Amino acid sequence: MSAANAGPAVVLIGPMGVGKSTVGKLLGERLDAACRDTDEDIVSGAGKPIAEIFYDEGEDHFRALERAAVRTALAEHEGVLALGGGAVMAAETRELLAGRPVVFLEMGVAEAARRTGLDVARPLLAVNPRQQWRRLMEERRPLYAEVARVVVSTDERTPDEVVEEIMDALELRKA
Repeated sequence: MSAANAGPAVVLIGPMGVGKSTVGKLLGERLDAACRDTDEDIVSGAGKPIAEIFYDEGEDHFRALERAAVRTALAEHEGVLALGGGAVMAAETRELLAGRPVVFLEMGVAEAARRTGLDVARPLLAVNPRQQWRRLMEERRPLYAEVARVVVSTDERTPDEVVEEIMDALELRKA
């Protein structure tokens, strides 16, 4: 797209299972805007699930695909954009997110366990899922907070309630 593209109306970040895809789709509907998910972009481009990319090519390869997907989506997409849970680990990605309407969706470990079951289908949580989730969040929470304009807790809240808070916080009311 042209340099005139202002980029996404909202960028959603946060841990796996927090509801970025669900909230993103609902927020997109409310804003009459498309929702794009960089994990879906990666799966589509690779022709296989993320877990298989991790197992077949390794995490470094996946992260390279992720950085490229984020860079492309930020340049092309003007609606709601949901990023994968680890996307903020890349300094390049954090730089690209600077000054954008980024919302950090957060949740506690109990909520993560309830929502995802902290199961082995998520490659970074295959061994001792609760401990791994806590470790990932200790590493990632400061990075999420660094790039976020708004932090919204999803604990014990419906997607509609989360969308309302995002719209209020970013003053995203349709005319």
